Amino acid sequence: MNDIRVGVNGYGVIGKRVADAVLAQPDMHLVGIADIATDWRIQSAASRLPIFAATAEARRAMLDAGVNAQGDLEQLLAECDVIVDTTPKHVAAGNLERYRAAGVKTVLQGGESHATTGHSFVAQANYATALGRDSTRVVSCNTTSIVRVLGALTTAGLLERARGVLIRRATDPWESHLGGIMNTMVPEATIPSHQGPDARTVLPELDVVTIAAKGAHTQTHSHFWTLQLTRQATREEVLAALRAAPRIAFIRMSDGLVALNSTIELMRDLGRPRGDMWEVAVWEDLLTVTGDEAYLAYQVYNEAIVVPETIDAIRALVGAVTDADTSIRLTDESLGMRQDFLIPPERTNHDRS
Repeated sequence: MNDIRVGVNGYGVIGKRVADAVLAQPDMHLVGIADIATDWRIQSAASRLPIFAATAEARRAMLDAGVNAQGDLEQLLAECDVIVDTTPKHVAAGNLERYRAAGVKTVLQGGESHATTGHSFVAQANYATALGRDSTRVVSCNTTSIVRVLGALTTAGLLERARGVLIRRATDPWESHLGGIMNTMVPEATIPSHQGPDARTVLPELDVVTIAAKGAHTQTHSHFWTLQLTRQATREEVLAALRAAPRIAFIRMSDGLVALNSTIELMRDLGRPRGDMWEVAVWEDLLTVTGDEAYLAYQVYNEAIVVPETIDAIRALVGAVTDADTSIRLTDESLGMRQDFLIPPERTNHDRS
């Protein structure tokens, strides 16, 4: 099969990362990116990526700003097999009819509701059900982490129910000058918070309740979980279940990774693009198991975690790769994902075949 032709509509926090991830795939071709902006974000991309204007007004503004737009959104869609919409929340739902009219497969992001596409996606959990569909929705950053971690324990037959507390970052770092909170914490107004019900759009039988609050910081989320196991188990059994799953990596306070900022700095030291962490970072030395209960904490890099899921969703929709393990392995190897950030990859077990 020829390379999958991919377009990205929306070149923001997620869109620019998806575009670069597409470029890294051996079986994909990035046709171009579309946006309405003409500022530094698009100007910095114009020297290395094909730019399209999402609207006629945007095309005129791009030309006035010296950005050479190669065409409009309809022209981009005409050249694509799949369009990934990473526009702001609720905008993508309004674009869906344009995509359907153009006959392109569509990947939406977690800001849209499950009902928009009728299918929500996390690669390790339900890749097969996305095969050949016209569209899917990659769930949000927090929901992705929940499905990865709790799904791993469910697959191992260890999880009875889960109760979690989420501390969310206030806003994306690049927008921290526009808003956010200072010297306070803001609880979400309902229990359960939306992440638990959202996880059940992927894992319907999951018994999960989440409570969330917004903290006065701008980088990454943190999760704290109390887990009722199906039986008495050992710490080693729970760790083995997490190690058997993709896209979970381990960090340790004993290595000095004692807070969210230390993990962010580690990603920079590892040379990650934009300092991104695509994995869920589980504190290995905090994991505690007592009889049939387990307690764990992990970190979610909200700007990056959904990127590998988006790449796998592209393959699933076009049917280019029919099994999850193969697609996950292709994506993870191309991005350089790890199971342990401080142990060389050749010394960790990545064989999920």
